Amino acid sequence: MVPVVIDCDPGHDDVFAIGLARKFLEIVGITTVCGNSTLENTTYNALVARDIFNLGHVPILRGASQPLDGVISPITDAHGSTGLDGPPRRQTRGHVQPGDAADFLVEMSHRHQDLWIVAIGPLTNIAQACRRDPYFAARIGGLTIMGGSTTFGNVTPTSEYNIWFDPIAAAEVFSSGARIRMCGLEVTHQLSLGRDFSRALRDVGSESAMFCADLFDFYLEYSVRLMQDRVESPESIGAPLHDPCAVLALSHPELCSFERLRVEVAVGDTVTRGMTIADRRPWTIGYFANVEVVGSIDSHLARELIVRSFD
Repeated sequence: MVPVVIDCDPGHDDVFAIGLARKFLEIVGITTVCGNSTLENTTYNALVARDIFNLGHVPILRGASQPLDGVISPITDAHGSTGLDGPPRRQTRGHVQPGDAADFLVEMSHRHQDLWIVAIGPLTNIAQACRRDPYFAARIGGLTIMGGSTTFGNVTPTSEYNIWFDPIAAAEVFSSGARIRMCGLEVTHQLSLGRDFSRALRDVGSESAMFCADLFDFYLEYSVRLMQDRVESPESIGAPLHDPCAVLALSHPELCSFERLRVEVAVGDTVTRGMTIADRRPWTIGYFANVEVVGSIDSHLARELIVRSFD
């Protein structure tokens, strides 16, 4: 299996991504970053996920507690005050490994040939690794990122949350020369799941499936509150399960379509902060491309793989 470090900010969908990755990839480490919640919360939540999925052998290291520009604080609407609201708060048995996430990423890039980073939070830790080792980007197998969009935003009309949270880091990573697969909102919203998904998890019956069903119920209710006045039937509302898409783009690329494009990130504090600008001019497509943009995903098969990963 492909060795990966999961760089994350758990977050409900991050937990699903970790659960999925443990079945199809070799998780050699988990690094945490501030994003969906504070670094304290995201690190604690990563420890909870490690317990739930029996990954006690996998080291967890803390990363960045704020974006590189230090401007933004987490928006907690979707994930609640703890980052994993929904089920009762679990006590964790684990501990964080001493050290720094960026240094750990560099170390793992030396230790594991063709290491991939599953980057499903802000890209602060990745940018710091690139700054500390100028050969890091070239040494790794690549990055599969949940972030960005070539169409619409979520936190603003133009920008997706992970990239918006630390656009300086994202701009540095996108220009680093690393191989990048980008799963943006136009893809992750194709994996929009409803109450039947929660029921399918409960039918599996494992501890991890039941826990994640409770997580998803809370996560879905946020989407319902957001959209219920905009649709005829609230029962038809689904919640996009963003982060597992980045796992599947690596573990099951046959489920996805890809387009090589030049993508740059807008920085600063204007309305376009964190916008991922994809160059689709006919005479430039294929030239200077730096990103494999995922255009579509087989949502039916993706859903089945996620459910099966909890058996």
